[in-house]
Amino acid sequence: MNNKLKVALAQVDLAVGDVAGNTAKIVDYAARARDEMQADLVVFPELSVCGYPPEDLLFHAGLRTRTEQAVAEIRESVRGIALVIGFPEYVDDKIYNSCAVFSDGELLCGYRKQLLPNYRVFDEERYFTAGRDAAVFRLNGVRIGLTICEDVWQPGPIAAARSAGAECVIVINGSPFELDTQERREEAVRARILESRIPILYLNMVGGQDELVFDGGSFVADANGEIRFRAPAFDEGLHEVVLAACADGIEPGTAPIAGHLSVEESVYRALIRGTRDYVGKHGFPGVVIGLSGGIDSALVLAVACDALGPDQVRVVMMPFRYTSTMSQEDAAKQAAALGVRYDVIPVAPIYDATVSQLASIFEGRKEDVTEENIQARCRGLLLMAISNKTGRMLLTTGNKSEMAVGYATLYGDMAGGFAPIKDCSKTLVYRLARYRNTLSPVIPDRVISREPSAELRAEQKDSDSLPSYDVLDPILEGFIEEDLSVEEIVERGFDRDTVIRILEMVKRSEYKRRQAPPGIRISSRAFGRDWRYPITSGYRFPR
Repeated sequence: MNNKLKVALAQVDLAVGDVAGNTAKIVDYAARARDEMQADLVVFPELSVCGYPPEDLLFHAGLRTRTEQAVAEIRESVRGIALVIGFPEYVDDKIYNSCAVFSDGELLCGYRKQLLPNYRVFDEERYFTAGRDAAVFRLNGVRIGLTICEDVWQPGPIAAARSAGAECVIVINGSPFELDTQERREEAVRARILESRIPILYLNMVGGQDELVFDGGSFVADANGEIRFRAPAFDEGLHEVVLAACADGIEPGTAPIAGHLSVEESVYRALIRGTRDYVGKHGFPGVVIGLSGGIDSALVLAVACDALGPDQVRVVMMPFRYTSTMSQEDAAKQAAALGVRYDVIPVAPIYDATVSQLASIFEGRKEDVTEENIQARCRGLLLMAISNKTGRMLLTTGNKSEMAVGYATLYGDMAGGFAPIKDCSKTLVYRLARYRNTLSPVIPDRVISREPSAELRAEQKDSDSLPSYDVLDPILEGFIEEDLSVEEIVERGFDRDTVIRILEMVKRSEYKRRQAPPGIRISSRAFGRDWRYPITSGYRFPR
């Protein structure tokens, strides 16, 4: 046997709901695979026609009509190459997460996703009906099975494809990024290969979609589970893999193998991709950021510039009587290093006018957090005004640690359209800042080394209200991402009173998080679509 099949894996960024744009990209990439690579087959990701995840848009009759028209257009217009596309398939009152193989207008094979994930960010059982049958097609003498995303995480679908005669399996995916997810994908695929003893081609999409970032990382593993190809993470591309039929089965040819990224690099690139796509897909001409001289806004500024370019970023320093000279110097220094427009607007006049208007109501009451929040809300007012007038999106700068315990001002520093580091703990923020400076030193050293402070009152430090972040962040991780009880967190060596105090702060702050802008998900559980705690709750943590 000497049959060969040249496969092009289209690791592409597709937009949810933009059926026409996605269709045009599919047709264009298919033509490129045919003309530039002389490929026999080009493969596109899960739900590539409508984008992933379409959520309740699936229920809209207009999406059904557009999707059905697009599938027909792709089927008829692509010639000279076979292709695999993903799309929602409507059958009477059911919707399937499906894919199909077309070749010169002929349907070679169709497949319906069998395993529907219903955990974390996934709720596919809300939308789709599960398929039942394996699907295998033949091209250039090679028998290829089809599966979709979750199907590869359990033995059944791959085993069914093998039993139906598949000599290799293509898995199309919409698998979002989270820490260490590439290693887990490859482990799952390796487990399926050890069971079936056939190669697997794993194709994933790239791009940001609301809170999710898809990182690509497409790869091919041979019948022994060895990686024979891995695409660069976070980048669009058309990648060639040659499958050769031999006496022992299908052998994938050797292709470039991109290395795994470090935690810091993978998260930083996720933040760049998510920010670029959120701003770009919404059509904003750029962003505005309140630059405080602290670590969080410094990191957000670096991400924004790397994602969009400095010409699309402007920053505003809004000093008050508690803003240190150091903060003002460091903010100006970073803005200059990155080449962004830098404005200084003191907030004292707005603050004084506000407090004056409230004087009769505040009479007889001591200053407290109210006055601190007024400062933050004055800044929010200025930034939102600039956003409205210029059309630029306001990026907020809060991190996960702050969002967890409510160490942020509603309608103040929480005001904005997108929160790039919303899912990054404070300790991770420091790691990311140090990583960014290894590429080029744009964040002043003092910003990283100084003790963090909101600078809303004299001599204020974060440690006045919170335990050190080295203590706070592991407690939060245990509760938020691992669902540990108070007892289980205490057993890790933390003071019980501190644990309970922190978890009560998390519970009390739920109403704030419900009103926060979306942000990029990088952990196994972010505040957003996979965090659904009640705002009103009688639950008490045991003391």
